[in-house]
Parts: sequence; structure tokens; C-alpha cells
Amino acid sequence: MLRKELLALMLLAFSPLALAGLKEGELNEDMTNPGAIDHPSWFKNSFLDIAEDIAEATAENKRLLLYFYQDGCPYCKKLIEFNFSQHDIVDKARATLDVLAINMWGDREVTWLDGETMSEKAFARKMRVMFTPTMLFLDEQGEVALRINGYYEPAKFKAALEYVARHGEKKERFAEYYQRIRPVPASGDLHREDFIRPLDQLADEPRASSGYRLVLFEQKQCPNCDELHLDIFKRPQTREMLGRFDVFQVDMWSKALLKTPDGESLSGREWAKKLDIKYAPSLVFLDKSGKEVFRAEAYLKAFHLQSALEYVASGAYLDEPEFQRYIDARADRLREQGVRVDLMK
Repeated sequence: MLRKELLALMLLAFSPLALAGLKEGELNEDMTNPGAIDHPSWFKNSFLDIAEDIAEATAENKRLLLYFYQDGCPYCKKLIEFNFSQHDIVDKARATLDVLAINMWGDREVTWLDGETMSEKAFARKMRVMFTPTMLFLDEQGEVALRINGYYEPAKFKAALEYVARHGEKKERFAEYYQRIRPVPASGDLHREDFIRPLDQLADEPRASSGYRLVLFEQKQCPNCDELHLDIFKRPQTREMLGRFDVFQVDMWSKALLKTPDGESLSGREWAKKLDIKYAPSLVFLDKSGKEVFRAEAYLKAFHLQSALEYVASGAYLDEPEFQRYIDARADRLREQGVRVDLMK
């Protein structure tokens, strides 16, 4: 007990708010770079011994959530302010989870299940964290019951909490669970665009100059698909970038057969399951051979989506494997050119 109390005092003394001279609860209003964000007080203080933390959570009939964040991440700010400011979400999370915040670029020591120790940033690489926030819900054996790459809006995030609390992964995939409960109304239609090629050309040689295919996995009940098509895809810069790809649209619940780039005949539903598509929309980027090289999923605004398009089309992913570093460098480069960068529009 003394060990935990000492840790709590150390964390308080060196918290981002204390170092920045800010008062508790005071947050930068600029969504483009919110800086350090104070995490909820009910997040778990831990020495980051993951096996020990799982055992403690299990003893309280809870599960462990590893929440990877970084300072200056507007989506992390959105998660903390929008999601964790709602009583039903907070009540559900506190009742069913122990939440550990792990800095994607941090130096604190983490001990993994096999006893291996490493820094937070090395642990983030080990767990293949490419976005912030990334959330790994671990079961009682340390297996990932659900992985969320990016931000989920409150209704969907609450559904994820319900799914994990009910041990839903033992019954069905989260995508199937979410499709079944449908908590958010949407247009109910797939959006047809003039830049989307017919699915019967999916297995053909790419025609785009970049040689890359972009496959949009979507569904009819999808408010974020609506936003993607009615806003982000309408922007001239996005349209220009999309022109570098052969773009295809797949209904992730369709039973109609298609031929995948590797020659398999699968339904849209089967292909989505094989690729472990959890979220609509998911943007899967394939190289000339049909191999997946990158995917963007969850809640992406225009800057991040345009960055993903450029990241693949330019081949930058081959030299910079960490997408977040690429985003940061791209934002700095644009600002140096006098371009105003707003991550949330």
C-alpha cells in the first residue's frame, strides 16, 4: 500500500499540469495542439507491471484497458473531454475497467506478461501502436479482447465498453455486435462517387500512377461514412489526392461475391472478416501486388485522412514506419509554408 501511495505522490508532483503551471481542469482550447491533458483522477496509478495490473483488475471483476496517448493529440483531448465527461460512459468504465494511460513516446518502464521490461515508447512499438488514442482491452489472460485504433464517438465507445464488459468477444466480433445494436441513426445508404471504380475491376492491374489501390470498407448505417463522403471527400485537396489511387467501395456486410486482388472469391462480409475490419469506414491501402501496406480506421478528420493518402501514395510509409511521426512532420512542413493546419476540421 505504501508503494502505491508513494507512486501517487510522485505522479502528482510531476503531472503535466503541475509542470505547466496550470490549474486542475484547465485545458488549452486550441484543438490543433492541446498540449498535455490531465487524465481523469480515476485512471489507475500503476508501476506498469501489466501481469500484476491484470491480476488486480480480475480480482475486482474488471478488465484492464491500456490507453496509449500523446501530448498534443486532439483526438485524445476529444476522448477525455467528450467521452469521459458523460456520466453513463464514466460510470460504465469505472465499474468494469482499470484504465492505464501509457505515453506513446514515454520513458517509464513497462513490464510485459513474460517479464520483459522496456520503455513506454518501446512498448508502444511492440503493441504496434500507430495512432493515438489507441486502446487495448485485455482479458483475464492478457489477450486483446478488443482493440480500438483511433477515436470512437461517444455512442460507439459506449457500445465498445458494453461489449468488453459482457465478454462479447467470446460470442461475436465487435463489428457484428455494433451492426446488430445500431445505436446511432445514419443516412442508411452507401454513397456512390464518380471516382469509385466498379468492383469487378478490383483484381485488375492498378491504373493509378501510384500503383496503389484504396478500398473503402463501409456500411449503410454509418454516420461517419456520411461525413466522409458529404464533407471530407468533397474537398478539392482530398479529391486531388484520391486521384492517385484506384478507389473501390465494399459493403462490409454484403453477401455478394467479389474477386480480391489475390484472386480469392469472397463476399464483402467474408473479406472484411478476413482482414479483421472492425469499423466503418475503414480505408485499406494495397500495393500493386495486393498486399496491405496501411489502413486508416476510426474517427479521422480531413487533415489526418489527407495525410494517410499522401503517406501511402508518396511511398513515405516505406521510410517512416510510424504514421504519427509522419503526421507531425507534415504539419510542421505545411506551417512553414504558411498553411494553417487545423486537425479538427
